[in-house]
Amino acid sequence: MPVRRSVSKPGPDLPGRPGRLLPGLATAAVALAAAFLVHRLVPALPAMTLAVVLGVLAANLPVSGVWTAGRARPGLDFAGKHLMRGGIVLLGLKASIMDVLGLGWLALVLIVAVVGASFGGTYLISRLFRLPPVTSLLVATGFSICGASAIGAMAAVRRIRHVDTVLPVALVTLCGTLAIGVLPLLVHPLQLSAPVFGAWTGASVHDVGQVVATAQTAGTAALGIAVVVKLTRVLLLAPVAALAGAHHRFAPRAENPADRDNAKLPPVVPLFVLGFVAMVGLRSTGWLAEGWLDAGAALQDILLGAALFGLGSAVRIRTLLHTGGRALLAALASWFLIAVLGLAAALLIAG
Repeated sequence: MPVRRSVSKPGPDLPGRPGRLLPGLATAAVALAAAFLVHRLVPALPAMTLAVVLGVLAANLPVSGVWTAGRARPGLDFAGKHLMRGGIVLLGLKASIMDVLGLGWLALVLIVAVVGASFGGTYLISRLFRLPPVTSLLVATGFSICGASAIGAMAAVRRIRHVDTVLPVALVTLCGTLAIGVLPLLVHPLQLSAPVFGAWTGASVHDVGQVVATAQTAGTAALGIAVVVKLTRVLLLAPVAALAGAHHRFAPRAENPADRDNAKLPPVVPLFVLGFVAMVGLRSTGWLAEGWLDAGAALQDILLGAALFGLGSAVRIRTLLHTGGRALLAALASWFLIAVLGLAAALLIAG
């Protein structure tokens, strides 16, 4: 009897032929160049937000929509998953333990409390609006920590499907963009000083680029404290991801014991999260010259920008309008909750 050989097929996110990735990666590169160009011309528009918006446009225009859903899809999915992880690793080069400790213990406790309350509150709100548990988890992670980067990290840790990250990324981008326009309008009515406004921005706005775009409207004093407060939130990505990984590994995997035995257990702490922690430690040593930090920041923007374009290119507006009404209301309610929590903490930190 002839012996039949089983041939393992590549997963959907890792095509068998590298050439299948090229159309999507090339498309992401062109879109990213356009995003950087617009950001250079209009600095108030963050490049990462533009990358998501261009992805959504590409997915919903007639000709480009066929391209992004067809030949470009393997490369765009690869960018949305794997380039995202590389960008998260390099994100660690922006955070220094010394800068964070410079805020003082009260500020650190308040920031951790805001992140914890934001995470729990956003998850609860999402569930009250009857969003699925997976979507609620990703929305809570993105809103409370660092936007789309945190969503990508949580999705990888919990083995969440790539397609399930599309709606949370769209929501966190929308609400972060809303903050850029709304928060500066509240400075005078609320009589906020520049440091308080900066701390508020850092404690409540989702993405790092969105924090910079919002805080810089109040000057360098606001921008400086906003970045440090925001990067303190970014540092919490590692312990949150580790806790989520541990829970996913040791929680019951299936009702059938045989299914549990056959299920492949994820690592407690994925390699890219360890890489993020290593980059934070390397930045904190002070050994890296400014040139290396600038190069790391540029590469991180490229990787995250390509990933966000890939995620945005999977958003179909028609489907979103039909299925995302409750999600949008939940996101807006969560955005308001985090803004209130962040303002209370900012008044105590810098008031």
